[in-house]
Amino acid sequence: MKAINIVTLVLVIIGGINWGLVGLAQFDLVAAIFGGQDAPLARLVYILVGLSALWQLIPLFRSGSHGEVHAQGGHTRR
Repeated sequence: MKAINIVTLVLVIIGGINWGLVGLAQFDLVAAIFGGQDAPLARLVYILVGLSALWQLIPLFRSGSHGEVHAQGGHTRR
């Protein structure tokens, strides 16, 4: 389970960087690499990033229910 969390986190980071580039420079890196937004590989990357974001909700909610995330102070509860 840890490996899938790392892979999905990396994909979410890639997606975040891509959206940052879209917002700042109107440049879609995924589309540029894979041949346009409608290219099958680009669409696959978009789908994988979206699914990865959904998957990352699982550890987020688990850590919150175990008291590992403290939103305001950034400290870990013990």
